[in-house]
Amino acid sequence: MKDGTPMKDGTRGRESAGPAAGTAPATRGSGAAAPDAAEPRTSLGRRLLETPEVGVVAACVVVFVFLALDKSTFAGAVNLQGMGFDLAQYGLIAIGESLVILTGGIDLSVGALLGTSVILMSWFNVRAGLPPVLAILVTLLICGTVGLIHGLAVTRLKMAPFVVTLVTYTVAQGVTLAITSGTSIIGIGGTFSDLGQTYVAQVPLPLILFVVVALVAWFFLERTYAGRQVYAVGGNPEAARLAGIRGDRRIISMYVTSSLLSAFAGILVLGRMGVGSASGVGVGWELSAIAAAVIGGVSLVGGQGRILGIVAGTVLLELINNGLTTLQINSNYTNIVLGCVLGLAITADRLRARSVARRG
Repeated sequence: MKDGTPMKDGTRGRESAGPAAGTAPATRGSGAAAPDAAEPRTSLGRRLLETPEVGVVAACVVVFVFLALDKSTFAGAVNLQGMGFDLAQYGLIAIGESLVILTGGIDLSVGALLGTSVILMSWFNVRAGLPPVLAILVTLLICGTVGLIHGLAVTRLKMAPFVVTLVTYTVAQGVTLAITSGTSIIGIGGTFSDLGQTYVAQVPLPLILFVVVALVAWFFLERTYAGRQVYAVGGNPEAARLAGIRGDRRIISMYVTSSLLSAFAGILVLGRMGVGSASGVGVGWELSAIAAAVIGGVSLVGGQGRILGIVAGTVLLELINNGLTTLQINSNYTNIVLGCVLGLAITADRLRARSVARRG
C-alpha cells in the first residue's frame, strides 16, 4: 500500500512542503551526460525556497536577532528559560490542535479544557485526597473521554466540529467556575511542582517534554502508515474512503489526542503556578494554538502541514509575545499584533491554496 492511492492523498500536504523532492531523480535520468556543477546547488536552493517552513523559521531568526540586539536582557538565561516554560505550554496544545486540523476539523476547546484540567487535578488532589499521580491519571481519563465524545459526534452524528467543541468550550468554563466558585485551590502536592518547575542542565523540564512530544508527533505523521492516513482523510476524505482507509478511527484518535495534550499541558501549568487557579487560565489559548498551526503552514481545510512548521509557528508567537513585553509595549496592543499576524497567516494560507489549485 505504500505506493498506492492512500499515500498520494495522505501526503498531499507533505508534498507541497517539499515539491522538489522528486525533481533530483528526474534530472539525473533526463539523459544529460554531464550535469552542470551548479545544478545541485540550484536544486537545493529551490527546494529551500519552496518549503513552507523556511519562511516561518527565517522569521523566528530575524525576530530573535532584532530583539536580542535591541534588549540585551531578551537573550539572557532567565528570559530564555521563562520562554521555554511558556513555549511548552502553548506548544503542546498547538500540536493537539494541529492534529485535529489535519483531519479537516477544528477544536475550540483546547484552552478551556486545559483550564478545567488544572482545576480537576487540584480538586482531586486537595479536596478528594487523591495522590498527585492518581489525580493526574483520573484527569487524563476524563479529558480523553471528552475527546472521544468529540470524535464520535463528528464522525457518527456528522456534527460540525466547530459546534461540538464550542459546546465543550462553554461547558468546561462553567465546570471550572462551579468547582472553585471563583477561588483558587491551594495545597497541591509537590509532584506537580517537580514536573512544572524542574530544570535539567539549566533547561526547563517542560520544554524537554514538549520536544519529546513534538518528535513523537513528527515520527507518527512522517514515518507511519497511520500518520499518512491522517493526511489522506483530511486532504481527500472520499478518496481515502474508496482506498479502504477507516477515516472515522483516524479522526476520533486525533480528537482524543488533542484533549489529552490539553490535559498534559494543564499538568505543567499547575506545576508552574503552584495553585489551582480558575482566573483566566487557558482563556484564549485556543486562538494561539490555531494561530501557531496556521502560521506554521497547516491548512485550515485539512491534509497539509508538518510538525516542524507547527513548532516554528509556536516559537514565533512566543518570540513576539515575549518581545512585546521585553520592549515594555502596552499589553493592550499584544492581541492586536498577534491578531494581525494570524490574519496574515490565514491570508497566506488561502493564497497558497489558490496557487496549488491553479497548478493542478
